[in-house]
Amino acid sequence: MSSDLRSLSDVDRLIHEPSRSVILAVLYAVESADFLYLQRETTLTKGNLSVHLSKLEEAGYVKIEKTYHGKIPLTLCRMTDKGRQAFEDYRKQLKSFVEGTTL
Repeated sequence: MSSDLRSLSDVDRLIHEPSRSVILAVLYAVESADFLYLQRETTLTKGNLSVHLSKLEEAGYVKIEKTYHGKIPLTLCRMTDKGRQAFEDYRKQLKSFVEGTTL
């Protein structure tokens, strides 16, 4: 196996799942996002988004804060420093793999 292919096999599997990489890409670009914004941007169902956010929170990549806006429940999500670094590393690995691939 070439080193380029091996580098792809070393990516963070938690982030490499397409739904989670999309969630992190959205959170990478903003300071924080509420649940409904993430749902709209990712096109995930409430259940799917909730499960993926839970996995990202367990890994320490995302911080979830449940609060209220007046009397309306509000779930805010933000990427942690650990999550930001993991996502940057993931992006670098993918970029390296793509640049090293020849047709």
